Amino acid sequence: MLLCHSRSLSLKPYSFISMATHRHNHRRSPEDLSQNGERHHNDTHNHSATKKPKLSLITAEELRSEFAHHSPSVARINNGSFGSCPATIISAQQKWQLKFLQQPDDFYFNTLQPSILKTRTLIKSLVNADHVDEISIVDNATTAAAIVLQHITWSFFESRFNTGDSVVMLHYAYGAVKKSVAAYVTRAGGHVVEVKLPFPLTSNDEIISEFRKALEKGKENGRKVRLAVIDHITSMPCVVIPVKELVSICREEGVDRIFVDAAHAIGCVEVDMKEIGADFYTSNLHKWFFCPPSVAFLYCRKSDKVSDMHHLVVSHEYGKGLAIESAWIGTRDYSSQLVVPEVMNFMNRFEGGIDGIRKRNHDKVVEMSNMLMKAWGTNLGSPPEMCSSMAMVGLPACLGISSDSDALKLRTHLRDCFGVEVPIYFRAPNEGEVDLVTGCFQPTS
Repeated sequence: MLLCHSRSLSLKPYSFISMATHRHNHRRSPEDLSQNGERHHNDTHNHSATKKPKLSLITAEELRSEFAHHSPSVARINNGSFGSCPATIISAQQKWQLKFLQQPDDFYFNTLQPSILKTRTLIKSLVNADHVDEISIVDNATTAAAIVLQHITWSFFESRFNTGDSVVMLHYAYGAVKKSVAAYVTRAGGHVVEVKLPFPLTSNDEIISEFRKALEKGKENGRKVRLAVIDHITSMPCVVIPVKELVSICREEGVDRIFVDAAHAIGCVEVDMKEIGADFYTSNLHKWFFCPPSVAFLYCRKSDKVSDMHHLVVSHEYGKGLAIESAWIGTRDYSSQLVVPEVMNFMNRFEGGIDGIRKRNHDKVVEMSNMLMKAWGTNLGSPPEMCSSMAMVGLPACLGISSDSDALKLRTHLRDCFGVEVPIYFRAPNEGEVDLVTGCFQPTS
């Protein structure tokens, strides 16, 4: 789809343009899901019924209606930042909010915990985790990263790690995560090594080679690599990272713990905890999974090394395990965490369900990116197999994107003058590079 003719494409510049398609004290035991579910036979949110009506495939008219609340004057092709929540899910969320307001005490004592357990159970099956206790529901991937990094920080403070031991992370890691590493790990005495990835990229081999170099650097002067932070899909520029291969390399090299920041992953690429093999993995559910903002899951593989994990907010459930701590962090709106069953039903109305949506998004964003690349006489930031539902397309050099400020000005111009919302990326040229595209457009399908 063309930028000026579509409402479903998001582009970033090469400056690349990035394209994307549609990171109290006494309660019932959360494990007693069936008992809690059976207490309220007239509860519209009781999902314990064994017989479910067969879902019909969504029609084009219904699909338009689901997103009719989006501004018709804006081509919002930046799904990756905030996602797109359908009207059906917004309605389900509002019912949960009203249910809490009608009788907060009953909701707190009898409904909240078993409902969050339902969400955790669905996510556990979806990502192929071994046990529901490995799945916690948190606000977003940034919160999940801070939980993991807090855990690593205490390992330094309690002398399980030595001052100067290393953390390896990608140079293109999400900015908030890089700042969390500085706020937690660097202040605790950790030494940060960044993996310098080239861009544009032509193959996974380039990533693997640079990652190996960074691990070797992290072990210099007798250091040990205590943590590897690996993106599943980098945000800007957006590239699918070979996480399985990098996790395997970490195991071979004796890296203590591996955290995969997969803010964009679920609903965008295949997510399988057993195949990936990381210690920690997080993904937002409000980006490509149709949940309302904001909600994410954090997977923590069962292990003695990660048994002492805690939420950043300490409340009444402290000490009962991260999953239970995360399910109550004080009075707040938990409704976005409770609509996952409805989201699953919504996605199953599409041919192929979540897998079908993911494939169609990928195919469409590749098609759109190739069209723009040919029209502009530029190139893609990575080959199609390294794209998800987002891609990077080089912008014409005549636009003169020569700084981050230029990229922001172009983005603002597109928003204010053309009603197009799309990320623009500036890549500074390496020493000696000439006649290259430095601006990228990031389209999303």
